[in-house]
Amino acid sequence: MKTIATIPSSCCAPGASPLSASQRADLATRFKALADPARVAIVNRLAGAGEVCVCAFVDDLSLSQPTVSHHLRILREAGLVEARRHGTWAYYRLVPETVSALASALGSA
Repeated sequence: MKTIATIPSSCCAPGASPLSASQRADLATRFKALADPARVAIVNRLAGAGEVCVCAFVDDLSLSQPTVSHHLRILREAGLVEARRHGTWAYYRLVPETVSALASALGSA
């Protein structure tokens, strides 16, 4: 499993120290990935289930498989989810360190 850079705690809370340019870019990329209701729904579903087959998202979200794959690719590229293949199916899970870093960035962890 790859190592994911984390963002200092409470970067956006009152009294937080300034972020470096790369930290700001990483944080913005992750929040941009969540700027779609379908992607928020995917993250929410994963938070409650641990690992979910891509086929379940198609049914749950009433979206086509290519659209679901597009959303999952954006979340994967942002480091929010990771995939595991089992035969022809892909199973997704949240990357806990990244989700925790986002919560910490807002001062809520």
